[in-house]
Amino acid sequence: MVEQSEIEQFRRNGVVKLSGVFDPVWIDLLTKGLDRHLKAPTERARIWDRDDHDRTMFWDSMAWHNVVEYQQFVFESPAAELAGRLLGSSAINFFFDAVFIRSAGSQFETPWHQDEPYWSVRGHDTCTVWMPLVPVAAENALAFVPGSHLSNKVFDQYDFGSLNPDDKTDVDRSDFSAIAEADVPDISADPERFGVVSWDMEPGDCVVFNSRILHGGSGKLPPERGLKVFTSKWLGDDVDIKFRDEGMDPDFSQIMANHGLASGDRPGTDLLPRVWSAD
Repeated sequence: MVEQSEIEQFRRNGVVKLSGVFDPVWIDLLTKGLDRHLKAPTERARIWDRDDHDRTMFWDSMAWHNVVEYQQFVFESPAAELAGRLLGSSAINFFFDAVFIRSAGSQFETPWHQDEPYWSVRGHDTCTVWMPLVPVAAENALAFVPGSHLSNKVFDQYDFGSLNPDDKTDVDRSDFSAIAEADVPDISADPERFGVVSWDMEPGDCVVFNSRILHGGSGKLPPERGLKVFTSKWLGDDVDIKFRDEGMDPDFSQIMANHGLASGDRPGTDLLPRVWSAD
């Protein structure tokens, strides 16, 4: 399923591309689920960009409770074991799903950021499985700064709540200014200096990345091509719940509290189910 060299690359760089690990049945299933999802988005859904040509970047998360195809993927696909092998964890809990849909020709550029500081959990053993459901070229795909996951530094990261062209109410906001140790460097100005990597990808490929790695980049698409990406987030051995005063995006703290989870708890319950264990 995953080679030792790929495990070593993931732990050294914080990111690895895996080719052809999801066979077409999973791509077809997720595509069907995405079609169902888009007809009934969650209350967390929003547009992150809308340009003068009405090209958009659509985002939504935590839809798996209502999309049976996503549920099947979470519990039956290879994703949880991939996460476990790469993280070296004894057990893996599912965190949440998120989808990113770009219109053909969208020029929206993802701000450089880390994921874990936004989340209502803390720990190094966290990762995302990033899966395009359509082909994507390296220059349009998500990009990464290898090795940046090894820093314990908290960056003054982007407020994704500001990406709200439709003025949707009750959008989660994030403010890291009180705890930030440094600004995110201008990676796009000199990607070679930072060793930025991205890959050409086909449906069935995935990129798995540690949730502390700096990532972002182009996403700028040619006029004839859109992008559909399904992501799943996974939690390993050293992770516990952390409700952050500096703001979370997305903010799942109330949902977690409703399931009896509090800061310091290990992930669990049917909200954050254990999906895989090494034994």
